[in-house]
Amino acid sequence: MSGFFSRERIIASPDFNRWLVPPAALAVHLCIGQAYAFSVFNGPLTKVIGITAPAPDDWKLTTLGWIFSLAIVFLGLSAAFGGKWLEKVGPRVTMFVAACCFGGGFLVASVGVSLHQIALVYLGYGVIGGIGLGLGYVSPVSTLIKWFPDRRGMATGMAIMGFGGGAMIGAPLSVFLMNMFKSATSVGVAETFVVMGILYFISMTIGALAIRIPPDNWKPAGWEPPAETTSKMITRHHVHIDEALKTPQFYLLWLVLCLNVTAGIGVIGQASVMIQESFKGAVTAAAAAGFVGLLSLFNMGGRFIWSSASDWLGRKNTYIVFFVLGAIVYAAVPEFGKSGNVALFVLAYCVIISMYGGGFATIPAYLADMFGTKFVGGIHGRLLTAWSAAGVLGPVLVNYIREYQVERGIPKADAYTETMYIMAALLLVGLVCNLLVRAVNERHFMSTAQIKAFDDSGARVAEAH
Repeated sequence: MSGFFSRERIIASPDFNRWLVPPAALAVHLCIGQAYAFSVFNGPLTKVIGITAPAPDDWKLTTLGWIFSLAIVFLGLSAAFGGKWLEKVGPRVTMFVAACCFGGGFLVASVGVSLHQIALVYLGYGVIGGIGLGLGYVSPVSTLIKWFPDRRGMATGMAIMGFGGGAMIGAPLSVFLMNMFKSATSVGVAETFVVMGILYFISMTIGALAIRIPPDNWKPAGWEPPAETTSKMITRHHVHIDEALKTPQFYLLWLVLCLNVTAGIGVIGQASVMIQESFKGAVTAAAAAGFVGLLSLFNMGGRFIWSSASDWLGRKNTYIVFFVLGAIVYAAVPEFGKSGNVALFVLAYCVIISMYGGGFATIPAYLADMFGTKFVGGIHGRLLTAWSAAGVLGPVLVNYIREYQVERGIPKADAYTETMYIMAALLLVGLVCNLLVRAVNERHFMSTAQIKAFDDSGARVAEAH
């Protein structure tokens, strides 16, 4: 792509300050992180016709639940297919397209709400917005890894922390705007979608315009890559996107991410209901909302803290902590509930959610260690299909097992016990997958000649494999 958005136009000058890149990434991730706050629209969307109470023709919560699910599915799909395109055209154009899709998705969804056509809401926020989510998620991450080869975990944590914290901005902003636009004939959602779509488009476009990429073979002053003899899990070589799919490491890491996310995402979706049912009468709806907000803080903080810690712990060791500690905590949660200890229950879930967020932030650096940095954006995009799978698997496990338990006459306070044990078992499976990860076989590495022959599209390299 030529002109203003071309990859060549955003190659940084020698005196460029790399610390200007994280704010550009945050300008995108803080916007798309709004997805975690979409549930604030669910209540008003059930009263679009009735205004003050649901009317017979209003949408049900089960119908609305598919909006978020579709967004997560298309996040994974667009990241998988768009990751390779990202490596070809560069992060500026990818981030701008993400801004158009995410902001535009809100506008299409607004029309759907106004016309009361759920298909348009699915198309707008779920499909178009989901594509914006995926492209916006992967484009800054690969750029940060290239700017911070000495602190890969910290760099990805800075950006992905924004995605975890986007709900901290999106939720109160959504409520404020809905209250402002609410009237006798409107619940304020359609108008809120328009304003948020425009605001998010502007913020993400600013991030796209500010982003820069380092020149080829750039490295921080005074830094040398670790010798492979002392750090075999961090390679100096590069693996092409298509070649990465031929390695067992890719599929092991896919399972590692999927199992870690499955265990956490189901909890996020049911956190408010779960704590109220576990401590019937002791935890009010307002307190449960505070619990959800606290989880958001730990989700955000965990993304930065755990990924930064992985720079000295090592990526594999960090995931060992996630899986071992996570399994122990999940298995202990039912006992905390039975004992009536709200403080330990809350602490346990805060730890769980911090590792859920930390898993997202650590995986790009893990991939860069294993496959090199040249195609990490595309490889990361394809790995994010694990998130799509977990986005369905986690809530299904939590919701349907709970429903089955309640139908059997088990008290709601005890209905999550089996689910927690299943989640602990899934984490132990993830532990095994992580322990099986080894350094990539050298036969998958690109040769010097292939790297030199590489044009931005990767076509010639792909043919050489």
